[in-house]
Amino acid sequence: MRPLVITAGEPAGIGPDLILGLAANGAEVGRPWLAIGDPELFRQRAAQLDLAVEVVALADGEAPQMAPGRLSLWPVALRSPCQAGTLSLANAGHVLECLDVAIAACRAGRAAAMVTAPLHKGVIIEAGWTQFTGHTEYLRDACGIDEVVMMLATDDALHARQPGWQGDPGLRVALATTHLPLRDVADAITPASLGRVLRILDHDLRCDFGIARPRIAVCGLNPHAGEDGHLGREELEVITPTLEALRGEGLTLDGPLPADTLFTPRHLAGVDAVLAMYHDQGLAVLKYAGFGRGANLTLGLPIVRTSVDHGTALDLAASGRADGGSLRVALNLAAEMAAARAASA
Repeated sequence: MRPLVITAGEPAGIGPDLILGLAANGAEVGRPWLAIGDPELFRQRAAQLDLAVEVVALADGEAPQMAPGRLSLWPVALRSPCQAGTLSLANAGHVLECLDVAIAACRAGRAAAMVTAPLHKGVIIEAGWTQFTGHTEYLRDACGIDEVVMMLATDDALHARQPGWQGDPGLRVALATTHLPLRDVADAITPASLGRVLRILDHDLRCDFGIARPRIAVCGLNPHAGEDGHLGREELEVITPTLEALRGEGLTLDGPLPADTLFTPRHLAGVDAVLAMYHDQGLAVLKYAGFGRGANLTLGLPIVRTSVDHGTALDLAASGRADGGSLRVALNLAAEMAAARAASA
């Protein structure tokens, strides 16, 4: 069975800690998994955390052996020694190389899916990759895709698609724009881009989440969804006409709706996902509702990619206080999505 791969992310952050925690506890996801990173970094961090984990560097094509207290990995060497909690520009290339190894393995069929521990955008940009804006865009470009969609979901929303589910429906929030300065958001929302995002969201909710007819609630861009044009005209001139056209294609869409009231139980009842117009409009609410027990995923890719819902937490690195809940959710989600795509192939 093809393994899942987890990139270590920023080596000075909590990514290695979280991966070691999964290995120490023998995380079971129904599919083998391995890490991508520097073996000596993991051995050093395991010693700092007082974790009895054997770190095993695999040769090309060697399958990981799953057992509590064992971490298998594909080795990618650090460029410079790493101290927990201290960023180094020299290791920015290492972080991107880990991503490249994971992407190549997934595209070649040697890995079933990739899970990403958090990286630090600032240090990568300062090291010379000035156009870098995040995992989502990097994966888009590496896979030669014009448009991808960033979506976060709480753990309840990951299980809600199971027949007979009676628990909290959770929350799925996708983004029309991702890592943009706020002043650029309005110009980035066009009929073409909004249409592509909603088609991808509808398609992947069907294919990866098993929702036969997804119902998507769409936020307005402006306060009160523009107040009939008095607080901005994007709703009248871009969002509403686009939604009407997509309804004609068979998509089930509500909106545009004021974001300040959309995220309430009455308006979310029966909704499978919310599309927010910009990053903090949607993710602030989702992280309040389920921080540390959610996962990030990239829709529209030819490969499966999930991630944690948090950052590098440099102040927690090597402290033993980092919470691995989100990485565990992301790993389980990757396994489920990989199985769904294999079944539908």
